[in-house]
Amino acid sequence: MTRVKRGNVARKRRKQVLKLAQGFRGSSSKLFRTAQQRTMKALSYSYQDRQKKKRQFVGLWVTRLNAAAHIYGMNYSSFRNLLKNNGILLNRKVLSQVAIRDQEAFHQLISIIKK
Repeated sequence: MTRVKRGNVARKRRKQVLKLAQGFRGSSSKLFRTAQQRTMKALSYSYQDRQKKKRQFVGLWVTRLNAAAHIYGMNYSSFRNLLKNNGILLNRKVLSQVAIRDQEAFHQLISIIKK
């Protein structure tokens, strides 16, 4: 049977994991096994939090639009329904920016959809 010579593959992998684990406390940044565990956990948390960030922004936009719609005597749900029925296809982010930065344009939008 032929012999497998791996060269520096294992060392490269360990160095890569330890590089990712820089800044972790204690043995989590020094020992390979704990560093690998903590790094895998940290990477999974970073993915989850990127998804959470998107959800939190959508919630923020909805809250802003609800507050802006309440000024004109309607709630968020009826506001979105009127927009959809009038064929206005703006997303929550854009509507939120309009409501905050340009109240006159938002007022015109409300007057268009109330007709």
